[in-house]
Amino acid sequence: MRSPKDFFAPLAVGAPDPVREIPALPSRMIHFFDPSNEKMAAKVPDLAKKVDVLLGNLEDAVRADRKEAARRGLVEIARANDFGATQLWTRINSLDSPWVLDDLITLVTEIGDKLDVIMVPKVEGAQDIHYVDRLLAQLEARAGLRKPLLVHAILETASGVANVEEIAGASPRMQGISLGPADLAASRRMKTTRVGGGHPGYLVRTDPVGEDLHTGRTTYQQDLWHYTVARMVDACAMHGILPYYGPFGDIRDVVACEDQFRNAFLLGCVGTWTLHPVQVDIARRVFSPEPSDVAWARKVIAAMGDGTGAVMIDGKMQDDASVKQCRVVAELADKLAERDPELKQAYDEATKEALA
Repeated sequence: MRSPKDFFAPLAVGAPDPVREIPALPSRMIHFFDPSNEKMAAKVPDLAKKVDVLLGNLEDAVRADRKEAARRGLVEIARANDFGATQLWTRINSLDSPWVLDDLITLVTEIGDKLDVIMVPKVEGAQDIHYVDRLLAQLEARAGLRKPLLVHAILETASGVANVEEIAGASPRMQGISLGPADLAASRRMKTTRVGGGHPGYLVRTDPVGEDLHTGRTTYQQDLWHYTVARMVDACAMHGILPYYGPFGDIRDVVACEDQFRNAFLLGCVGTWTLHPVQVDIARRVFSPEPSDVAWARKVIAAMGDGTGAVMIDGKMQDDASVKQCRVVAELADKLAERDPELKQAYDEATKEALA
């Protein structure tokens, strides 16, 4: 076991010092694209203006005979574009694949200065993060990088869920964790073929009225992923990193997509994956606090002064805990307002009206 005092020491001679606090940058949507697809590559400059995070995908959805083309395409895209405030991430191939070593060597040494986060699929435990951590340090030293790359784990195996707390705290590089529902469902032997979202068979039913067991009983569809998302959020909060919902596979069902994203947002997730442009606007709307909620949060903070004691506002008791809740909303709104002028105007107008 490493000594706690060595946790923030570089793992290779010449590697940059690890970060001591993960930057909470806006990342409402992590938008996936295939770098081997020339049509998608051509859209990158426009996409970069619309999303918080662009992710060059090298793993699932990229055929085996296109892996090298995707890797090379990402290098070319990174070199050719200025992403401004938009983060550039990549999802490498799984650690048991024949492509992952070349993924890391190529990307870190050739475009490590353009990448922000490396997403690692199918993380089973802290040992997977330790492997990536040391290798990244060696490659950063070779490339002369001055800023360490961050690591994002995907929770998509039963072992990963069982070990989520140790994964979250495995390295100073840990930026966050995403739910990977499809692979996780297979790993758990769940009987669903959907990618995220609920299932009509996973439900509760009201009690019978009288002796009739069949009529007048309402059913309510339940969320297959509530336990996993909640546990992931707790693990991330415990270690100061960021939780994300993963993919919602039914592109046409924008209503259920919005519901699933909002559930994740309310539970504590800061963003989600988007697989199609139609999901980008949904993620932006859902993972940005409502102007009315921001105005209320700012009103409570203003009324509470130093944040201690208790006050009554509009017939509702507010105390120290209320201020903490409100600061979560207000601080998120402030960060998003720096990136989105329209949101800033909406938040400021709502706050002005609430404080009048």
